[in-house]
Amino acid sequence: MHLDVIDLKDFYTRPLGHMVRRLLGARLRARWGDIKGCRTFGLGFTAPYLGAFRGQAEPLGALMPASLGAIPWPEQGQCLSVLVDETDLPLIDEGADRILLVHMLEWSEKSRALLRELWRVLAPNGRLLLIVPNRRGLWARVDTTPFGYGSPFSRSQLTKLLKEAMFSPEEWQYALYVPPFNWRILLRWPLFWERLGLVLWPTFSGVIMVEATKQVYAAVPVREVKARRRMVPVPAGVTPRCGN
Repeated sequence: MHLDVIDLKDFYTRPLGHMVRRLLGARLRARWGDIKGCRTFGLGFTAPYLGAFRGQAEPLGALMPASLGAIPWPEQGQCLSVLVDETDLPLIDEGADRILLVHMLEWSEKSRALLRELWRVLAPNGRLLLIVPNRRGLWARVDTTPFGYGSPFSRSQLTKLLKEAMFSPEEWQYALYVPPFNWRILLRWPLFWERLGLVLWPTFSGVIMVEATKQVYAAVPVREVKARRRMVPVPAGVTPRCGN
């Protein structure tokens, strides 16, 4: 069972959702830094986090799977969101330098096929960053947030899944130690709870963040010509200049 895009949008408009966006967004920006010229895409419900990279990443797109539904994003200006099939993304081979996966893997019924499709579209020097509920954490045990739905993961489960899809997990982080409740005392000092959790119970976070790179020593079958015709190329005139 999982929520839909309207439920997710509603969560991120509430105080607890705002706190989650601030905490995870800060981790994401610290991890990726300046991504000027990087072809950057998010799959799942990534709009709350991709907004920080508008004006840097080129192109930038929020890929929203049909299982969740799609909404226009951003609310003003050119629409950067599109409804997609999670195992048949409208991107050329090696057409992405950065991919963010949030509110997706734990709900997907085709997790292996999903990761193989991400392998196809990720550039050899690209980065895949996943944010998933931690099986040990409190956030996976209550259904008042989106992280309480679907199948949470342990670090060993994520490692196995990524390696089977020919990804190498490289950087691990744990986040969301603040309890998942709309209590004012919790929402006022989220950084205090994050620091306390890192010291007292480091592996019992709400989510696991892992950045992975693509293994390129083996090939995958080329898609059928008909399928390739459906892919959307990078806009003409855009020269990827993304750093490693």
